[in-house]
Amino acid sequence: MKTLTPLADIHVPDVLRDQTYTTSCMNQQFSFQGLKALLGAADYSKAGERNAGLAASSETAREAARGILSRLTLQHLYDHPLTNEQGSVDSVMRVNYDVDGDAFATLSTMTAGELKNHLLRSPESEVERAGSALTGVMASAVAKLCDVHELILIARKVSRPTTARTLLGAPGRLSSRLQPNHPTDDIRGITLLCYLGLSLGSGDALIGVNPAVDTVESVSSLLYHLDGLRRRIGAPTQICVLAHIKTQLSCLERGAPVEILFQSLAGTESTNLLEFDISVDLLDRGYRRMAENGPLKGKAEQFMYFETGQGSELTYGRHSGIDMTTTEALCYGLARRYDPFMVNNVTGFIGPETHCDSFEMILSNLQDHFMGKLLGLPMGMAPCYTLHSNITLEGQQMATELLTAAGANYYMDVALNTDRMLAYFDTSGHDDQTLRETHGRLPASEFLEWAVSRHIFSRGTQGEVTRGPHWGDPTQFCDSEAEFNELLCATPAVPSFKSAGPRPADEVQREMRVNQAIGREAIHAELQIDELEKITSFRVIETEAADQEAHLNSPKLGSRLAASSLDRLSPEDCQVQILVSDGLSAEAVHHNANDLLPVILDGLKGRTVSTGQPLLARYGRVKLAEPVAERLEANVIVHLIGERPGGDALASRSLSAYLVYRLTDPSVRTAASQFSGNEDVRFEVTVISNIYSGGLPALEAGGVIVERVSDILAHQAAGNRLESLLESEADRQEGGDAQ
Repeated sequence: MKTLTPLADIHVPDVLRDQTYTTSCMNQQFSFQGLKALLGAADYSKAGERNAGLAASSETAREAARGILSRLTLQHLYDHPLTNEQGSVDSVMRVNYDVDGDAFATLSTMTAGELKNHLLRSPESEVERAGSALTGVMASAVAKLCDVHELILIARKVSRPTTARTLLGAPGRLSSRLQPNHPTDDIRGITLLCYLGLSLGSGDALIGVNPAVDTVESVSSLLYHLDGLRRRIGAPTQICVLAHIKTQLSCLERGAPVEILFQSLAGTESTNLLEFDISVDLLDRGYRRMAENGPLKGKAEQFMYFETGQGSELTYGRHSGIDMTTTEALCYGLARRYDPFMVNNVTGFIGPETHCDSFEMILSNLQDHFMGKLLGLPMGMAPCYTLHSNITLEGQQMATELLTAAGANYYMDVALNTDRMLAYFDTSGHDDQTLRETHGRLPASEFLEWAVSRHIFSRGTQGEVTRGPHWGDPTQFCDSEAEFNELLCATPAVPSFKSAGPRPADEVQREMRVNQAIGREAIHAELQIDELEKITSFRVIETEAADQEAHLNSPKLGSRLAASSLDRLSPEDCQVQILVSDGLSAEAVHHNANDLLPVILDGLKGRTVSTGQPLLARYGRVKLAEPVAERLEANVIVHLIGERPGGDALASRSLSAYLVYRLTDPSVRTAASQFSGNEDVRFEVTVISNIYSGGLPALEAGGVIVERVSDILAHQAAGNRLESLLESEADRQEGGDAQ
């Protein structure tokens, strides 16, 4: 178990006043006010930096910024910690200063440019030693000075092996994280996707499910199922359900097999606290409890798993004026504290407001991999995309080829590149095997021996490994054809299991690609207000997004009410207000509203819950519910909003319901603050997702929404706090029944 340095014992220099960095180039003068501005201008131009006003004004200005940055010493970067909006050093920045002081002393006089040269000249041992001395800001500075060859060459020098049941990151190995997500957590579909991935030689890093429902009961059920499946098949790997860390720790307390503890991270304290509902203290407690009580105690040397990706801080408007590359590096400085088993980078997941095209996504992924490896992390990479960006499958594939050359530890296996629950596109088991064959890599040794015994792989007389006769055949894990067919019927977006070598057969690819094309078209559909008003009478309101292009590229515009709508809305004496908006799929609204809205309206009326006239907003985002709630002084906003299309063509009709509870009672707000650790908490949110005919049907979803709204009003809580209260209530009821 690693000793965690108390935050109060980590030395951080006093905050200094921003200085102006200046230089001249061909009779042009360039000035950058403060280190944040300099770091932002020195990076490649990306949508996130352009939206934040941090990108350089021209190529020449960018090179001027890089020139200044290259001449700054590491001591200078050390002496100028970046601050939050209040001018203070937050907990994430503080953790980044927990470095090897002796190693830093030998490097402190180097400039960033000299450090880059040093890393290029040095062997692995010295690159690793140097990395232990660096903060995330320093790693980001060097990344901004590197070209593509340099990002690959330096990262390739570094091995970051980690151990649980399998050894990840050993030379010559390339692992995969099997992600069998299902839109309704249907055990049958999850099972089939596990079988498919395992048959492709995937899952040696982890079998990990992102749950559609984040409750202790649901997550525990998934954990027990994955554990039983792994034991029955005998695959040497580990399992995880990627729920919120609080949910997982509650599952662990009840004896569920939480083998690897997961959490998403951000690079600013405010994003972690206000959006992810986590703190350094909570992560510390999770680490210690896993070390003391985790199921792999004595077997796993590492047991934490983090996901990161450029842009989340900017999307939430909590980046503190720091560019995306640097906030991502600060995530790595935080993750390093816990010596994790896995870190997975999902840059490209958010959308065009952070990375508008394949070029921006590829560069960011190379930077992220470089910085993570340099700072001591076992980097898995998930170059991914959503259909509302201009990133393509081909761009994703280019990224994986470059990242494999750079030494990525593992990739994702999302069957046929399509995540059926999260509605985005990632690498597949076919991609993983293609990269292994192209680059001469193998799965983790323990897993490979198991796969050879199952004839998934074959070993030749000279020790060479090839695909075996059972490669790509998921039926090998089923007891009967009837069992297999039952699993298949419960799994969307799996047209066939045919392969051509390590690739999906052409007819399979054609069907998957046409589904993506239909999904991209759904992104650009417009709300038909006249049609929706045939269901019920709406009040039409506007956001600050003037058109669809602005809406897609700047989420903050769709999160704010236009001035004219603010003027028209005033407080109403209603407990619940219903808000409908297109989000990222107007098609989802049109295909579900006719069945969904009457059930919600009638159900709330039947429970004597007062509601106002429903509101309808074109170009709306999730956060739009908050200003609406404040303006109308509603207790709860039921925000029905189109999800980003993904999966098969049918999934372009998927809707979500965000039940946003406004905290007004002082005692309730105090309870919410104590639960979350956020003194400024104003809202709590319960999410019901994947509402469509292939997920949670609209008629059924209406009943679920009414039930959840009733729970929120009765318990004066939503989100994780509501689940905790319901769980405690169930435990008391169970205890009473037992007596």
